[in-house]
Amino acid sequence: MKKKKKSHVPFRLNILFFLVFLLFSALVLRLGVVQIVHGEKFQKEVDKTENKVVNLPVPRGKIYDANGRVIVDNKAQNAITYTRAQGTKQEDVLEVAKKLAQFIQMDTDKIRERDLKDFWLLNNPEEAKEKVDKELKDEEKYNNSDIYKLQLERITEEELSEITEDELEVAAIFREMNKGYALVPQIIKNVNVTDKEYAVVSENLENLPGINTTTDWERYNKFGTTLNSILGKTTTTDEGLPSEKLDYYLARGYNRNDRVGKSYLEEEYESVLHGKKAKVENVIKGNSVMDTIVKSAGQRGSDLVLTIDMDLQIAVEQIIEEQIKAFKPITDSPFLDRAFVVMMNPKTGEILSMAGKTYEKDSETGKYVFKDYALGAMNSAYEMGSSIKGATVLTGFQTGAIHPGERMMDEPMYINDLRKASITNMGRIDDLKAIERSSNVYMWKTVIKLAKGNYIPHKPLPIDPEAFKTVRNYYSQFGLGVKTGIDLPGEAAGFIGTGVKPGNLMDLAIGQYDTYTPLQLAQYVSTIANDGYRMQPKIVKEIHQPTLEEGQLGPIQRAFEPTVLNRIDVDSEYIERVQEGFYRVMHGSQGSARGLFKDKSYDPAGKTGSAESFYYENETGKLYETVNSTLVGYAPFDNPEVAFAVVIPYAYKSKSHVMNQKIGEAILDKYFELKAKDRTVTDQEQTTTTENINDTEQGTNDSEIE
Repeated sequence: MKKKKKSHVPFRLNILFFLVFLLFSALVLRLGVVQIVHGEKFQKEVDKTENKVVNLPVPRGKIYDANGRVIVDNKAQNAITYTRAQGTKQEDVLEVAKKLAQFIQMDTDKIRERDLKDFWLLNNPEEAKEKVDKELKDEEKYNNSDIYKLQLERITEEELSEITEDELEVAAIFREMNKGYALVPQIIKNVNVTDKEYAVVSENLENLPGINTTTDWERYNKFGTTLNSILGKTTTTDEGLPSEKLDYYLARGYNRNDRVGKSYLEEEYESVLHGKKAKVENVIKGNSVMDTIVKSAGQRGSDLVLTIDMDLQIAVEQIIEEQIKAFKPITDSPFLDRAFVVMMNPKTGEILSMAGKTYEKDSETGKYVFKDYALGAMNSAYEMGSSIKGATVLTGFQTGAIHPGERMMDEPMYINDLRKASITNMGRIDDLKAIERSSNVYMWKTVIKLAKGNYIPHKPLPIDPEAFKTVRNYYSQFGLGVKTGIDLPGEAAGFIGTGVKPGNLMDLAIGQYDTYTPLQLAQYVSTIANDGYRMQPKIVKEIHQPTLEEGQLGPIQRAFEPTVLNRIDVDSEYIERVQEGFYRVMHGSQGSARGLFKDKSYDPAGKTGSAESFYYENETGKLYETVNSTLVGYAPFDNPEVAFAVVIPYAYKSKSHVMNQKIGEAILDKYFELKAKDRTVTDQEQTTTTENINDTEQGTNDSEIE
């Protein structure tokens, strides 16, 4: 009988089993401690959420015209946003982008090569790692930044070309999501978001952490391109805060991707238009924004009411276009391509219309079109010619160089052998006749007397150079050669000539040396119309609190009162004398503008002007002689309520025309025609009228000419 063998377990194996038992027991004990002792604490950590409040921008204030008609408004549009929690990994952002791409169509035009490379690295992690296998092993030599740069450099064009159209959309979405700052909603798409896209994304928000659907706004001009250059622009969400003013805005609670005014009215009144930001509380769990709670809805920006009358503005622009089209074919100047008109209330300084148009070839179509250049009325300067002779006569009166009624011979003058010719050889004339018939010689002899010169034909003419300073000092009191003080940035002061020869002084006296802006010219004639009081031009009349009522203005927050900048240092009797001369220009038997204005019921006064100038042609680098044509005036003569300046640079070469007077007549006719109408804007008209204007006037404001 065989004996049974005793099973034998090696001693070392028993030790192993025992160690496993001890470890397992420790694990069970640890789990017990975690679950029983600390379970509640850790569960709270898992369930823990963090609430952080951020400020969000609100729609900007609206801009109205003087009659309560909306010019600039906010157009509501569907938008899809992404709010990134702090610490969110790029891989998580990409996953959300892939999910979102299933629900929306995304424009891929903005994607750059760098965006594609970033996308490729995240979308192909193993291949990306293989590109730097060697460097990854040498941790002492290469840090993460070095590795990343090498990966970017080693991505081939072939690999990028393999990215599919669907992946391109994901990359475009990822690009927008990745631009956002932590906890600040970043717009992914706000243009052409369809109702279907908006609805589908809204239904799937719980599967799209950080994604939200909301209503965004787009800034737009209800009158097409009218006044665009003056109204200014706002930055886009891509641009965000301007780099040159980044610290300024950040210190005032702006986010880096906020839209702000970046030019002219939008920039000048940014603090008024941007409104009171909304406060939103982000509910954060882990690395995801689970919910957003509106703590304060905020308040949209305050509204601006301009002094501009949009009915008049549009009519003035149409008049400019019509006259350029009418005169360009018959003038002998090939450079007639622009004109400006400024109309203002001489008693208050309110700008009623500030219009400028350029006539240029469209680079895409090759056809000539009119474009808004209202901005040129305040930042482009020209020789204005005889329009400024009123300031010359008043300077002569106040300095004692001449006195009212003084007669001088209008005749050719000779400085050495240089002939300064009179146009008409009028004989002996007084100051009124000199203004009425626009005598150059009378102005020359006035400033020669002021400069203590002794004119002898065919001899040198020594003068006191201080006369330049004296003349310009008086001119500046009218607003000529100095900034007018308009409530807009970027105003030009014009050009001051540096020569001090007798001929320079004589040219200065007839507006053919220093240059002035159309706005300065309007302020100058307004000062004469207003009995010597120079008013600060204003384009903003009031600031109103925002209201929820569509088309309604809220209470006045601030009203801008008329501001007297100075009263010219000239006796009232002298001003009245020049006013009489201006009246004779349009009503006298030999007035240079009597033909179109003598029978007008609104009884205007004014002064015509023409100045020799030069046109610089960029293509050839050549200078061509041309003539600028101008006209200033006001009406009614006894109680002025509107003053104006018309400036037409490069109007003709040698064959003069009356385009300046045609424009002046048409704008005054339109002003008094509109004044006689009841143009109160009703709530219904506020919506329908502006929409119709937007449709029909687009052709006028940026019109095409065959």
